[in-house]
Amino acid sequence: MPLHRFPIVVWQDAQNFFTALTVDSVFDDAPAATAPTANRACDELKDYLAWLYQREPWRGSSNLVDVELREFIAAVRPEYQSDGRVYAGNEPFPLRVPCVTAHHAGGPHFAALPTLGFHFYYHDASALAELVGEYAQQQLKGSSPRELARVLPPGRITLDEIVIRVKDRSRRLKPDADLPGLGAVAEPLDDRAARRRFARAWLRESEAAALARQLTASRVNLLLVGPTGVGKTMLLAEAARQLDRNASQPAAATGDAGDERDNERLTFWLSSAGRLIAGMQYLGQWEARCQQIVEELSGASGVLCVENLLDLALAGGDAPGDGIAMFFLPYLERGELRLVGEATAGELTALRRLLPGLIDLFQIVSVEPLDRPRALAVLDRQAVARRQQSGVTVADGAAAVVYDLFRRFAPYETFPGQTVRFFDDLLDQTQRKHRPQASAADAIAAFVRRTGLPEPLLRDDLPLAFDDVLSGFRREIVGQDAACRAAAQLVVAFKAGLNDPHRPLGVLLFSGPTGVGKTQLAKTLCRYLFEHGEKQDRLVRLDMSEYGGFDAAQRLLGRPNGPPSELVKRVRQQPFVVVLLDEIEKASPEVFDVLLGLFDEGRLTDAYGRTTNFRSTIIIMTSNLGGES
Repeated sequence: MPLHRFPIVVWQDAQNFFTALTVDSVFDDAPAATAPTANRACDELKDYLAWLYQREPWRGSSNLVDVELREFIAAVRPEYQSDGRVYAGNEPFPLRVPCVTAHHAGGPHFAALPTLGFHFYYHDASALAELVGEYAQQQLKGSSPRELARVLPPGRITLDEIVIRVKDRSRRLKPDADLPGLGAVAEPLDDRAARRRFARAWLRESEAAALARQLTASRVNLLLVGPTGVGKTMLLAEAARQLDRNASQPAAATGDAGDERDNERLTFWLSSAGRLIAGMQYLGQWEARCQQIVEELSGASGVLCVENLLDLALAGGDAPGDGIAMFFLPYLERGELRLVGEATAGELTALRRLLPGLIDLFQIVSVEPLDRPRALAVLDRQAVARRQQSGVTVADGAAAVVYDLFRRFAPYETFPGQTVRFFDDLLDQTQRKHRPQASAADAIAAFVRRTGLPEPLLRDDLPLAFDDVLSGFRREIVGQDAACRAAAQLVVAFKAGLNDPHRPLGVLLFSGPTGVGKTQLAKTLCRYLFEHGEKQDRLVRLDMSEYGGFDAAQRLLGRPNGPPSELVKRVRQQPFVVVLLDEIEKASPEVFDVLLGLFDEGRLTDAYGRTTNFRSTIIIMTSNLGGES
């Protein structure tokens, strides 16, 4: 589906109406739209351009780069006309002229005077001010004061961008109509509805282009490796968009007719291990389904994309040697099946150990997280896209607040991941409340609801005194001054950012006889830190007397081929919790080995490299040992 971007300017006139105007030279006459609001003017202009390019798909796209809005002064002399005579004004009028400057990729400089409806090319940047003055005088020569009033500079003028996508009428609307096996368990990534699930891969266009080249250069299998949430599936969807766009362009545009034919035939089908075996009850059923999928992919020049390659290795049998990945292995070796998978670094290590012959068939593509400047730029692009869609704007600094909150209080979360989802939810809430702007305060309030953390911990401008925290715990817990001090010190250290980001927020051991307040202090600490947002049970309590058997450590993590344990599920769903390990002395020695790693690294990792982060939790152990005098 071809994508076109056009720079536009939007300004407000004296009657408070807004005009949106294209400034690109690809149009003989610059299309414009006028409406009571800026968003509506942009939407009407976008609808017109989409209709125009659907009707005339041969039109070119904009190739302007380094677009900038500037302002110059032009001396214009008004003229009066009466009885066929011209009377020049006494003095020239200094008119402020908005000017959009850019240059064509590999071509000359370009300037547009949107309020005058004129554009020109130039070579010497130092002569731009003089050229603007001369062309403005030419355009306004012979204008009366009334006519000059129509081109007075607007009170507010901004530079924006319109993005349109043009449907290719030659493409089939139902790509899975003749592929019943694939249609039941996978989604075509060249389908608009399927791609809508994934955000745009902002600032990763070059990585997506490189991935697209790898996919089309030869019949290779690719494995995208990166942390959870880094955007591996999003990058794949962006590569599919680029290939889809290139396939719809004529051969002259790409310069290689052979590549164009390959792009037209190449399709991507997104699935998962769970979907491939869903509903299969009897021996041989999922094998028959997978055989059908291989045949359909081969006939459609399709590529199977799975969201987690490790799950593909573990699903379908009692051991990796009996799973779906092992079934696909001979087809991959013979080139009858192409596969694109995803994995984290830990999962890749586990796959090399479990199925080394499988990994040898893949080319590894590393997907690295974005640094802070690029991450903030992605959030800004997301804000611009939302403003064009719904009119909701983002206050200055709000995007930086969202990013910094996640980096400070959830450093294990990889960008874009949960950060972009949180930012999108924030804009959704702002739109549902019919509010025009999302502020930094709104971002903090939404983060409070999500994590349960109190606002004084999130804001640097709100102090938190140790004595105030200590007195709060003393009101709840009587006669346990040492324990209250330990809990208060944990809170103020967290507030000051002095906690180790690679370990849990705190690990405490409360020892004493029954009834002295060990569990009550754990509940009080939980309420103080994590129960200020959505009403959820933030206390995860495990009776460690149930983890004294030979398989206790395995049950603490979950079965290898089964669902994760209750502890792992709770922490994955809500990482801001207090984990209370009651009667820790009754646990198996193997459980202590697991917990030592948890306390040191702040995470639990199973035998297959699947990791659960505990770096936003507080772990409290209780014991009766030494409680009797």
